[in-house]
Amino acid sequence: MFSKSRRSTREPSRGIRTTSRSFHIESLGCAKNQVDSELMIAALQKEGWSLSEGPETADVLIVNTCGFISPAKTESIETTLGLKARFPDKKVIMAGCLTERYGSELAGELSEIDAFLGNKDPAAIVELVETGKAAHRAPRVRVPTSRAPRSPAPALARERRLERTHLLSFPGTAYVKVAEGCTNRCTYCAIPLIRGDLASRSRESLLEEIRGLLGRGVKELVMIAQDLGSFGLDRGHQELPRLLEEIASLPGHFWVRLLYIHPDRFPREILDIIAGDARFLPYFDLPFQHAAPGILRAMGRKGDPEANLSLLRDIRSPLPQAVIRSTFLVGFPGETDSDFRKLVDFQQEARFDWLGAFTYSREEGTPAFSMKGRVTKAVVQERLREIERRQVPITEQALDAQVGKGVDVLIEERVEGEEMSIGRAYLHAPDVDGLVVVQRSLPTGEWARTRITRRNGVDLEAEVEP
Repeated sequence: MFSKSRRSTREPSRGIRTTSRSFHIESLGCAKNQVDSELMIAALQKEGWSLSEGPETADVLIVNTCGFISPAKTESIETTLGLKARFPDKKVIMAGCLTERYGSELAGELSEIDAFLGNKDPAAIVELVETGKAAHRAPRVRVPTSRAPRSPAPALARERRLERTHLLSFPGTAYVKVAEGCTNRCTYCAIPLIRGDLASRSRESLLEEIRGLLGRGVKELVMIAQDLGSFGLDRGHQELPRLLEEIASLPGHFWVRLLYIHPDRFPREILDIIAGDARFLPYFDLPFQHAAPGILRAMGRKGDPEANLSLLRDIRSPLPQAVIRSTFLVGFPGETDSDFRKLVDFQQEARFDWLGAFTYSREEGTPAFSMKGRVTKAVVQERLREIERRQVPITEQALDAQVGKGVDVLIEERVEGEEMSIGRAYLHAPDVDGLVVVQRSLPTGEWARTRITRRNGVDLEAEVEP
C-alpha cells in the first residue's frame, strides 16, 4: 500500500572474513545505490579486500549515501557521523549521491570524515580505501566541482568490467541497472544533478550480465533505471521492447520485473511481449505524481488525467492480472484545493494496487525551487493523510481478490523457530510492497507453489500446495 520496510536484514553473505584489509559498507537509498554498493564491493574484493559483516571488525567504513530529498540527506550525514563517532580511529568514507551533489561543501564542513567519493565511478573507492587507516589530515575528495548534469557513460563502461561478487538483495533476486541518469527534467527532481544525463547500457552488456546472474542461480531479475521507457533514447530510439525480446530468447525459468517507467514514455509494444511470456511479470511501476493538468505542466510532465487513464486501460486490457504501483507528490508549489481534488478523483478512478504518497521536497538547483505558491506544511500533511486513507480500501480490495488463488512465491526468509517462511509473489516488488507469509519452513532463494488463504493487513498468508 505504502512504502514499507522489511522486517529483518538480508542473509549473511557466504565466506565473509575479517582480515587486516577489511571493509564494511552501509548502503542507503534506492536500488540504484544498492547496485553501486555492489560494484564497490566487487572492486575492493578484486584487490584483495575482505567484506566484513559489521563495522566492529572492519578497518575501513564506507557509507553509500542518498541525496535525493532532505530526509535522505539527513539520514546520510547522521549515519556517516555516527560511524565516525563510534569508531574514531577507523577510516570513514562518505560516498554516493549526496557527495556527488555536495562533495566540496561536505568536505569543508565535515573535516572528521576521511574521504569523499561521488557516484560516477564506484571502482574509484579502491584508491581512497588503500591510502591506509584513518587519515588525520584534510579529507580526500573525488567528486565533480560543477553541479551541472554530465554524462555517466564513461563510468558505465568501467562498471561493466566488474562482476558483482556479492549481492545485497534478498536471496534469489538481483537488480540489473539498464541505464544511468535522466533527461526527462521534471522540475522538482534533482536526479539529473546527481546522476547526470541519460546513458543507456548496450543490450549486449546487459544480456551478458543477465546470463551470468542466471548462471549463479538468480531467480528474479529486477530491471531498473531512472526511467526504463527512455532506455536507448540517447542512441535515437526506445530499445526496451527489443531488450525484452532478447531476454525472452534466453532459456530457463526466471522472473523479469520492470520498475520505474515514466508514463509519458511507456512503450506499449512491451505489453504483447509480457502477455506472451509468463516469465515477464505483469507488474508496472508508473510514477504519475499528479493529475491536475496545471500541476503536471508545472512539473514538466506531458500527460493529463485522460491520457494516463487510457494508458491504464491499455495495460489492463491484455493483462487483466496486471498489478500497478504509482507514486503521488502532494504539496507541489501552486497546488490548490481544486488541484488536490483532481488528484483524489484520479486515485479513485485509477484503482492502483499499490501507491506511495510523498510530500514535495524543495531542492536547490531544480526549477521548482524558486516557484511561488508554496503550500503550508499543515495543508500538505492533511492532503497526504487523505491520500493514504483513501488508498487503504483500494489496496485491501485488490489483495482480497488474491485469496484462493494459486501463486508462485519467491522465498526470502525463514522465520526462526517456526514452521514459517516469508517471500514475495509477482504482485510484490522488493522492499516496497506487502509480503506473503507461507506456513512452512522452506529454502530461501527458491520458488514455492502456494495457495493464498487470507489477507492480513497488506500482507497475504498462504499454504504450500500439495
